[in-house]
Amino acid sequence: MRNPVNTFVIVGGGLAAGKAAEALREHGHSGPLVIIGDEREKPYVRPPLSKGYLLGKEERDSIFVHPDDWYREHDVDLLLGTRARAVDRQARRVELDDGRQVPYTKLLLATGSSPRRLSVPGAELDNVLYLRRVGDSERLKSAFTAGAKIVVIGAGWIGLETAAAARLAGAEVTVLNHSELPLLKVLGREAAEVFAALHADHGVDLLPNVRVESITGTDGRVDGVRLADGRHLAADAVVVGVGITPNVQLAQEAGLDVRNGIVTDEHLRTSVADIYAAGDVANAYHPLLGRHLRVEHWANALHQPEVAALSMLDKNAVYDRLPYFYTDQYDLGMEYTGHTEPAGYDRVVFRGERSERRFIAFWMAGNRVLAGMSVNVWDVMNPIRALITSGSDIDDVLLADPDVPLDRVLP
Repeated sequence: MRNPVNTFVIVGGGLAAGKAAEALREHGHSGPLVIIGDEREKPYVRPPLSKGYLLGKEERDSIFVHPDDWYREHDVDLLLGTRARAVDRQARRVELDDGRQVPYTKLLLATGSSPRRLSVPGAELDNVLYLRRVGDSERLKSAFTAGAKIVVIGAGWIGLETAAAARLAGAEVTVLNHSELPLLKVLGREAAEVFAALHADHGVDLLPNVRVESITGTDGRVDGVRLADGRHLAADAVVVGVGITPNVQLAQEAGLDVRNGIVTDEHLRTSVADIYAAGDVANAYHPLLGRHLRVEHWANALHQPEVAALSMLDKNAVYDRLPYFYTDQYDLGMEYTGHTEPAGYDRVVFRGERSERRFIAFWMAGNRVLAGMSVNVWDVMNPIRALITSGSDIDDVLLADPDVPLDRVLP
């Protein structure tokens, strides 16, 4: 390792790590810069793994944050296929699994998250698949073939996106949901019904209110899923999408404040001096929302690193972007911005026809817009953000009227 003076270290190998390195160089850090990633791939973007790359619409090279030569040209040391075992905050060094020690002046934890694992009998069988890494996406792509029987456990965004990819490949798909509708807790009944109808119309068998008792197999390979009600579903592959868990072990063992992720302030500073966090793992204070928030979506991994980098360089920067995410399923494209809890709103106002899958939805508390979602309606995120951040009282009638431009809705 080179002279440790003013060495900035990033632990993590995803989008947040790659963008943080880019921002640090752009904003003037000229000292040693190290990325430690436990995958052998250089930093890459994850949304294509359940979207374009999984569907075969994007080439492998398109998923990477930077080309190979970018890291050489910007003098970034990539320690790939390398796991950080511990952070010694007193000695200011990261200990690696192979015994090496990497000193740091400033440290960014961008350790991301991991899929929750099934704990039922048979969960260890071959072809029980998860989606988090590029190799996972490639295994799914191999399993999604015409006529294959695919059972998806979980009806969240990953479950629905992989179900759509499997159907488009010609597979027979069953989605198992623990509640009545997919995305019910996230979107509420009216919007959730849109996604349920979308998948039903494309031939997906949606099974509501079910519980998995076990995964069955023959010769070590999955052949089905047994439900608690006794039904047995044949399966050539099982996809598990039951949520993710932030990778906080390093932070926890180093004595950082950890509560549903690594707790940071609005500058992405953790509870320990000169250690920062960004991306899926950061439970960051959001000044506009007045609360800590951990967001498991691409936009945070894309934008938070800029603020983290500036903070590491002792420049004043605040992360106050509204949460944003998107999905593409069949012929439906959706964007969502804002934040609301399941019991935090009192109604949803729709502009357009849900039955046509071309509308905008607004989650309301009193007369305030908390969040907005556009389905097959484009270029409306900026006016939706303006409605949310204004904090103004908004008239439902104006919100619902497609003849009133959104930028004319504000009083």
